[in-house]
Amino acid sequence: MRILWVGTKPAWPATDGGRLVAATTIQALAAAGNEVTFVAPFDPRREDGTRSADGLREWCEPVLVASAPRPLLPSALLSLPGRQPVSIVRHTHASVREKVEELLAGRTFDVVHAEQPQALAQCAPALARGVPVVLRAQNVETDLWAAAAGGRPLAGALARIEAGRMARFEGGAVRAAAAAIALTARDADRLGRLAGVPGKVQHVPAPFPSSLPAAEAALPGAPAVVLVGSGGWLPNERGSSWFVSTVWPQVRRALPGAVLHFFGGSPAGAPAAEGVTRHPSPADSRDAFPPGAVLVVPLTFGSGVRMKVLEAWARGVPVVATPAAALGLEAAEGRDLLLADSASGFVDALQRLSREPGLGASLVAAGRRQLESRHAPGGVASRLAAVYEACRDGGPRPRS
Repeated sequence: MRILWVGTKPAWPATDGGRLVAATTIQALAAAGNEVTFVAPFDPRREDGTRSADGLREWCEPVLVASAPRPLLPSALLSLPGRQPVSIVRHTHASVREKVEELLAGRTFDVVHAEQPQALAQCAPALARGVPVVLRAQNVETDLWAAAAGGRPLAGALARIEAGRMARFEGGAVRAAAAAIALTARDADRLGRLAGVPGKVQHVPAPFPSSLPAAEAALPGAPAVVLVGSGGWLPNERGSSWFVSTVWPQVRRALPGAVLHFFGGSPAGAPAAEGVTRHPSPADSRDAFPPGAVLVVPLTFGSGVRMKVLEAWARGVPVVATPAAALGLEAAEGRDLLLADSASGFVDALQRLSREPGLGASLVAAGRRQLESRHAPGGVASRLAAVYEACRDGGPRPRS
């Protein structure tokens, strides 16, 4: 299959979950013999486009276009006439759309893959030419915005407006695509209902290898607890702030030797806390998964699948997560991970891991079985290829 993949950001370096799921999927498709051309914008103020392209070159042909997201205020003003979601306006890139048009004019592709609804605007040339477009949604953004409305009154009102606009947009995006894919069965059902086309959105899990090396050296702490930040993603920022300000002081009282290693800068709004060591975002994600550590994932709301949980299993690190963070994983509490929905729940889970020496290894082993059965890259690539082939063999779609 010849696939033109249109993304919203470079898939390398894989410094957040969105990039990681794109990178692992492209690797899986390439390993299965597919030819992938990857087109995406990069922000030249913050990213090295050449480095990103070089990191992708082993698996695909990278075509990265220098184009920063539109600032928030101009995006909000431009969204008013057409009642478009602000996040869609922010990530609409005319230069990327022109590059897609150029590639389609010069080559033949079997399918165009749009990674996230924000990439659909750049796929307009494919829709106009009748090339099938497959949309993959990493989460349901409508629900993320609705959940975010619980903040301050003005911010909450704006989030509710964005949620309403995104509901219309995501539903229309699913209807416009030749096929749509979600990473979890729950999200597939939700997107199908938003579109009014139940059953159109297919569930294809995120690919991930079942075993990867941990960091070379352990980090201090008894236990060493790891929290991985993801700047700019509201669910992660809120969860990290809650954990550091509310949960961690109770953990320290119960486990005085515990050390929290926060990767990715300071959690927004959280004061400095005793026993917290801050680390920059790692250039290699392996460094955030040291041997003997425990990963905590304290999301209070979310959608999609937490790639950091999959990576923790692969790198041999047990996980304590909130129920919201575990949604979509089909993981069982006490078998694959430990669940905690309160500060006392996190304390109990970390104490249990400390006093039961074999529990961490047992959780990791079960998690790796999940990776082998549900997330094996070869199996995921085959399922994606089947979706692409069905769209290709259905013939060109009518021009809009």
